[in-house]
Amino acid sequence: MLRRLHQAPQVSQRALAKDQGVGLGTINFCLQALVVKGLVKMQNFSQSKNKVRYACLLTPAGASEKSKLTAKFLKLKAGEYETLQAESQALKSELKFDGCSAKGFQGR
Repeated sequence: MLRRLHQAPQVSQRALAKDQGVGLGTINFCLQALVVKGLVKMQNFSQSKNKVRYACLLTPAGASEKSKLTAKFLKLKAGEYETLQAESQALKSELKFDGCSAKGFQGR
């Protein structure tokens, strides 16, 4: 959600809910929690005729948290990739040991 708010601060809560696959109430609850934590600030569109529309802007703390979460996610995915590579290599070794060819199992 932080990434989406950073990309499009004027996105509606309804659009966020659809993007995240959750209800509108869930998005509202989460946004309020992010505001309380100081990661997001909400402000009215000054030019909007619809005064209930808000822009959700990442605060410096929110941008920092987004960066930390992104780094943590990438580290997790790199670890998963290394685990899969090791498992793949182990399976190829087992196939060779059993006298089978691992040729059909190699990536293209």
